[in-house]
Amino acid sequence: MIPTRLAVALAMAFSATCAWADHPPLQKDLGVVTVTGGQPTSLPTQIPTTVESITRGQIEQAINAADSEDALKYFPSLLVRKRYIGDYNHAILSSRASGTGNSARSAVYADGILLSNFLGNGVGGLAFPPRWGLVTPEEIDRVDVMYGPFSAAYPGNSVGAVVDYVTRMPTRFEAHAQAGYSSQPFDLYGTHATFNAWQASASAGNRGGDWSWFFNVSHTDSHGQPLTFATRLASAGTAPAGALPGRNNANVPWYVVASQTEYTTRQDHLKAKLAYDVTPVLRATYVLGVWRNDAEGVSHSYVAAPLVLADLPQTRESLRHAMHGFTLKQHTQGVFDWEVAASRYDYSKDGKRQNSGTLADGSGTGWQTLALKGTWRPAGAPHVVDFGVQQDSFRLAYVTSAVPGDWTAAAPAAVISDVGGRTHLRSAWAQDVWSLAPRWKAVLGARAETWTADEGHTLIAPAVNTAWPSRSESHVSPKLALSWQWLPDTVVKASTGRALRFPTVAELYGGTSTVNSLFINDPNLKPERSWTRELSVEKDVGNAVLRATAFSEDTHDALYSQALFDAAANRNVTRVQNVGLIRTRGIELAYSGAGVVWKQLDVNASATYADSHIRENAGFVAVPGDTIGKRQPNIPRLRAAALASYRWDDGFSTSVGARYSSRQFRTLDNSDVDGGTYMGVSRFFVVDLRARWRIDRNWTAAIGIDNIGNDTYWNFHPYPQRTYTAELKVDL
Repeated sequence: MIPTRLAVALAMAFSATCAWADHPPLQKDLGVVTVTGGQPTSLPTQIPTTVESITRGQIEQAINAADSEDALKYFPSLLVRKRYIGDYNHAILSSRASGTGNSARSAVYADGILLSNFLGNGVGGLAFPPRWGLVTPEEIDRVDVMYGPFSAAYPGNSVGAVVDYVTRMPTRFEAHAQAGYSSQPFDLYGTHATFNAWQASASAGNRGGDWSWFFNVSHTDSHGQPLTFATRLASAGTAPAGALPGRNNANVPWYVVASQTEYTTRQDHLKAKLAYDVTPVLRATYVLGVWRNDAEGVSHSYVAAPLVLADLPQTRESLRHAMHGFTLKQHTQGVFDWEVAASRYDYSKDGKRQNSGTLADGSGTGWQTLALKGTWRPAGAPHVVDFGVQQDSFRLAYVTSAVPGDWTAAAPAAVISDVGGRTHLRSAWAQDVWSLAPRWKAVLGARAETWTADEGHTLIAPAVNTAWPSRSESHVSPKLALSWQWLPDTVVKASTGRALRFPTVAELYGGTSTVNSLFINDPNLKPERSWTRELSVEKDVGNAVLRATAFSEDTHDALYSQALFDAAANRNVTRVQNVGLIRTRGIELAYSGAGVVWKQLDVNASATYADSHIRENAGFVAVPGDTIGKRQPNIPRLRAAALASYRWDDGFSTSVGARYSSRQFRTLDNSDVDGGTYMGVSRFFVVDLRARWRIDRNWTAAIGIDNIGNDTYWNFHPYPQRTYTAELKVDL
């Protein structure tokens, strides 16, 4: 029998209509999405696969969005592992066949500038989520999501999805200010407290003559719930007084003795954009983004007896990162258009101190990109050709040193570990959109890539001190899509594409060792090779579109960073490895429209079924063969989302959203049979509410509740419990 909550989620997904009240920024012709109107996306001009979008107005009306990643809450098949407001080191994007441990299998951009952190994959000893903090919700004009590696314009990291945040440039003077507050009563294990966060932001912009500019600043002060816990296996002996009994994710009895990783986070964000129209069709744009993060992590004992240092870690982090972007773009819609784009992301300051007497310093780490793109529309020919060349370079540099004396302020002394290296990806690509016949269109493309890794070194005193040899590989990834206008209101699309996801610098060289964690790298990792396919039918049903998509993916040598808890050492051990073959088959349903039942009601809904299993693997967790036939970690069989918004009048609207995910596993051998505990990955059904009131022409207020049912659910760490939100905004 289908569980009640699952039945509710599926009913919402299949019976609701969709969503977005504003005019769509993308138009569809023969099922190949053509980007038109509004702020230009960085996606290719014609896209041969599934694309979903949401606009600024839709986000403001219907979603409690404290951070930019919240805009993705209700997209089909997507999940961001956000644990608290301002989560800067674990908020990883999951898609159809890529879990929340695989951050390098999706690509996130802001106006074409790379925000995904391809220095590493997942969280492990170092953390590599996208740099969400360099976009704030009030900057967003639109979010576009392309599913799968079907465009030759993107590297193999697009195998899961490509997300592009399109931010605003003003056409006249405008100014905005916003303040937000959230409160989360939290009750888990021995923690019974309320955790609060507040945010404030201001922005202004103008256009005069050939110049336009936009400036945004924001501040976040967030106190998050505990994210990790110190434990003792019951078999290890008598628990100290006050210890809380329970079971771990393998269903083995244990005791919880302390809470850990309770962050107080203060973040500042600055974004400046300047654009100059060199000619009516040629624009130069420069973007500067600065993000600063200061965080304190504390622990609290639940017992009276003394605990060891590893049970009560304390941390102090001070980060300052900068992003630069430059584009020069000709946009005529004539025979030929072109673009030059460059970006640089710098870890200007990146230090983490721990009460174990260590300082981890990643200053000097970062990446840079350079791309030249063109679009050719030969007169009178049934072709549109996109092409380009690009280079992406990544540099990792992390030094961990002992800090004698005052661990919060003392200067570093002896080096404990020094890891780093570089990777480079040089690419040339082209794709041709070919109108074969009046009702047929094909997209043929290929991407040629040369990947190199050099300057790799791994020093972990006193046992490891290795300089790794350079490596280089070259591959070609073909792409193919076909669309057929079956009926006047129905389009059929088929897409297939190969993707090469090359090892990151951290996976190759980034071994680290601390009192709480160990990350074991592998300089001989193979690139993962994926063939992804999808078949979609889209039907116009009046004011809505119904889409059914069947998808499949075969990934050979899948790159996985697997974290397991070493009870004897009382720390997490993460090992990176290749997994022989992971096979995924699934179907995604989405129903989208506005004002279908009542003119004022907009609803969007989706449901995804995925069957994802490990078919081949020479490695193992405990004994040979223990991963064969097991489910891919962090991929649920079923997930669903729905969002309904009702405009009572021009000034007042309410919305209700729901998100469902079935049970998942976190380990390759699926030994974590209990998902409803620390280190487990549980099912969840979460309902969110929002009410928004436009007080007058300038002032807007909103209140909301996330997780109104106060569901306690997990993805290794506990997700937020019931959270109350309030916002006040002024627009001039």
